[in-house]
Amino acid sequence: MGRKIPLRQCVGCREMKTKKDMIRVIKTPDDRVELDLTGKKNGRGAYLCLCPDCLRKARRSKSLERSLKITIPEGLYEELEQEMRELDIKG
Repeated sequence: MGRKIPLRQCVGCREMKTKKDMIRVIKTPDDRVELDLTGKKNGRGAYLCLCPDCLRKARRSKSLERSLKITIPEGLYEELEQEMRELDIKG
């Protein structure tokens, strides 16, 4: 039998996808919000597709904030957008 592939739900489009097709955003134990490109940092996590539309949906509906139970600074949304552009160029 093959290994089970972990799936996560995007907070923007609500679709289930593999972890490596998504970006993880975490709330650290000391209440900071940051990107987790390794997927292994400690903290409460939420996942977003690598699609800018999903980020816009999550931003507009505040679903990322609800998932992490914290207010997201505007700068983090910009950092996420930049990271998505860089990953799109590499991929």
